[in-house]
Amino acid sequence: MTPPACIMLLEEWGDRMEYQAVIGLEVHAQLLTASKLFCGCSTRFGSPPNSNTCPVCLGLPGALPVLNREAVSMAVRTALALECTVNPVSIFARKNYFYPDLPKGYQISQYDRPLGEHGRLTVLSGERSETGRISGRRRKSFGIRRIHLEEDAGKSVHDGMPESMAKSYIDLNRTGVPLVEIVSEPDFTTSQEAYDYLTQLRKTLLYLGVCDGNMEEGSLRCDANVSVRPAGSEQLGTKVEIKNLNSFRFLQKALDYEISRQIRVLSEGGRVVQETRLWDEEHQSTFPMRSKEEAHDYRYFPEPDLPPLHLERSWLERLIETLPELPQARTERFMSEYGLSDDEALLLTATIRSADYYEACARASNNPRAAFNWMTVELAYALKNSGKQIEECPLAPDRLGELIRKIDAGDLSGKMAKTVFEEMYRSGESPDEIIRRLGLVQLSDESALAEVIDRVIAANPKQAAEFRAGKERVLGYFVGRVMKETKGHANPGVLNALLQKKLRE
Repeated sequence: MTPPACIMLLEEWGDRMEYQAVIGLEVHAQLLTASKLFCGCSTRFGSPPNSNTCPVCLGLPGALPVLNREAVSMAVRTALALECTVNPVSIFARKNYFYPDLPKGYQISQYDRPLGEHGRLTVLSGERSETGRISGRRRKSFGIRRIHLEEDAGKSVHDGMPESMAKSYIDLNRTGVPLVEIVSEPDFTTSQEAYDYLTQLRKTLLYLGVCDGNMEEGSLRCDANVSVRPAGSEQLGTKVEIKNLNSFRFLQKALDYEISRQIRVLSEGGRVVQETRLWDEEHQSTFPMRSKEEAHDYRYFPEPDLPPLHLERSWLERLIETLPELPQARTERFMSEYGLSDDEALLLTATIRSADYYEACARASNNPRAAFNWMTVELAYALKNSGKQIEECPLAPDRLGELIRKIDAGDLSGKMAKTVFEEMYRSGESPDEIIRRLGLVQLSDESALAEVIDRVIAANPKQAAEFRAGKERVLGYFVGRVMKETKGHANPGVLNALLQKKLRE
């Protein structure tokens, strides 16, 4: 359960003290370029260790970096989507530190003159109850301090090796892969707000097509800075960094634990130590990685092998024109235009493919509510059973819209429509083709139905007398008999009205 924004401390000096959490997030997103940031090596995940390397990303003497234009384009589009001020001139810098997976001994990043600054991301955020349901959602804007380009480091491999080879191994395939780092303002006061922000940020990156958002493969990574302070105080508490949170669930659980831990330390008269911690899923707790007070200075200085990055205004304007409708705007439009709730709109806009599918179906059917119901029940079930995602769906949205129109026009009963849907999903045929092939035309003609009803009533005089004596539940018996006679093709609405009229004659 997510703690409230203000958390009550245990009694101290006879009074109760309220503490407030202050949270900031640093998100690294791997850009979907085919080649690395400063060389032509492939960025493909899963290649054999150290196979996607060259003198540039290995940091060999004399090798010079060349900036990837597509990476800059993706980073700028991200900055624009996050409402950042894009700096016309930004500077690359060397971030110096020694670690085995960093062969150059420094990382090319941006420091005092980043690509973009002073942005924001608007999110529908609420509170999570003990049952896990989110309620009270409202629009909240969270500030983004900066966004900058940098190259990734390599990967140290410790797990999965036999005990006889209990060493650390280095895979440099990831070295030089382009990243954008998105640094938020410390605007979050609950883990739920941080969760909602990261969810919306990931959706935005997916809509832009700049990152695949795969946290398990490391293409989206999150670090959190957490402190607590007395409620109402402007002074920040001691900050603790939690690194490498590779799932939304871990982010929320780690933040909840760390907030409680810091409050417990303070309530016992202790002092929160500035340090870096990691999340231990097995023990459901954070644990120290290293003390930040002992961390060395990165000694940033301008990268001598790369000139300042100048962005032309005309190029920026062309990139602005490529931006899609972003997830928050689309969510709010779905709510106002199609009458969806916030939960429903958030579900449909989870990916740009699902949002596109719904919108095409809603327009083709002229029935947004039915489009939502069919898409989230029957279609979702069919996709799950066939192991497909929405982008692989064999049933086009306009075809599903045709089916909904047939139902609304009274041409198909609900049961018949499900049969037609299953055939449409399997074969890709239109509703009309399947209706003709299976002979599923709904019987709505009153004169034809009247003949069947008359026969059924005549064959069941006892039940007819019971109905006329006031036992109206007997109507269901007659409905079943007529449906059997018509092989389920009778229009239920026409049948019920006509049957009651005939029984009362």
